[in-house]
Amino acid sequence: MKTDVLIVGSGCSGLYCALQLPRDQQITIVTKRDVESSDSFLAQGGICMLKDESDYDSYFEDTLKAGHYENDRESVEIMIRSSRKVIQDLMSYGADFARDENGELMFTREGAHSDKRILFHEDVTGKEITSKLLAQVRKLPNVTIFEYTVMVDIVCKDNVCYGAILRMPDGTIETVEAKNTVWACGGIGGLYRHSTNFRHLTGDALAIALQHDVRLKDINYVQVHPTTLYSPVEEERSFLISESVRGEGARLYDKNMNRFVDELLPRDVVTQAIIDQMKKDHTDYVWEDLRPIPEEELRTHFPNIVEYCSQKGYDVTKECIPVVPAQHYFMGGVWVDHNSRTSMEQLYAVGETACNGVHGRNRLASNSLLESLVFAGRAATQIGQQKDIPVADHALFENIDAKRYMDHQTLSRENHTRVRDAIAEAELEQKEKQDSYSGAIDGLQGRRILTV
Repeated sequence: MKTDVLIVGSGCSGLYCALQLPRDQQITIVTKRDVESSDSFLAQGGICMLKDESDYDSYFEDTLKAGHYENDRESVEIMIRSSRKVIQDLMSYGADFARDENGELMFTREGAHSDKRILFHEDVTGKEITSKLLAQVRKLPNVTIFEYTVMVDIVCKDNVCYGAILRMPDGTIETVEAKNTVWACGGIGGLYRHSTNFRHLTGDALAIALQHDVRLKDINYVQVHPTTLYSPVEEERSFLISESVRGEGARLYDKNMNRFVDELLPRDVVTQAIIDQMKKDHTDYVWEDLRPIPEEELRTHFPNIVEYCSQKGYDVTKECIPVVPAQHYFMGGVWVDHNSRTSMEQLYAVGETACNGVHGRNRLASNSLLESLVFAGRAATQIGQQKDIPVADHALFENIDAKRYMDHQTLSRENHTRVRDAIAEAELEQKEKQDSYSGAIDGLQGRRILTV
């Protein structure tokens, strides 16, 4: 196959990139499962937006403080300054956000935010945004989508990417020649025992990057979400209890029903407090109380959380629910510049796959959707401005040995091991430089919760 742009992944960043690319470019999107099985569809809380200039300094500081001041400040500025344009685009694509009785956009607050600046659609904001993006992409005659299609390698030479090698739904191996390739492959939750992510998101781009010396950044920065619904039975995916519920007044209690932490502190701080309390109480969970939130607001703002808990036997309007931390988000990833270019020519990375430094060591709540969209748009702009793109040497494609990619299970095991080892190595290197980091994103300290 040949295409102008190959996008690997069908989450919000890949879809938005496709919509922002010039219409005269042929775009091929491949996704490992069906198009709706991306973590973008799972995002509950919302998406941040700069309401007005008076909130800029506060928003900037909140992002840096949550990230332990390890953020790339230019990336943070780009994200915040671009937020209004992104929201306008989303609404033009049909995304619907909550409004008050006067029709004005409503904002909510989450942990570590000093003000209400988060737009939302009930407690399924990610689904609302991503489904509307997908509907618009499906209308484009220049876009072809392949589901259940796995990227197993890239085709490259002299640090230039010319396309990828794919395993098709029937198991055959195909190549696709692309002028530009965009990795929008999601995170690494599938490598963890307890995660809010889809199980098939296992860091495929990282494994391939490691094989081809594509630069990575901060790959040991793995965020644990403080509150997922505890289940004595191992679930396929941990169900997230959105941070928004704490932003609206929910409380955390120990086994004696006493509060033990400020619920609006950054995620890593709250997570560590929960882990410490569980150790102290010798329990497998702590309690979260949603009853401080008025029942009508609970049912309108968080209907899916209310319903899911009900299905599991909990009435959140009358009782507390057991919650436990779980792996949630990947702040590290494939290093990219401010235009989402990787260290390899003609190869881009966006969304959770990429690390542009926005999040630092710990992501501020509801920055993920915004960051993914902003820098996916910048990738599209950069690709659209390109001229004199090198032409692939067809011998590269003719000499590919398809047999080495046929054994799916062996290849997956090797990739998973490669990524796990790289994360562990990065963690040990950091520990040598900084012996006392107590944050819950520590993948090694967190083995009680997160068994890789």
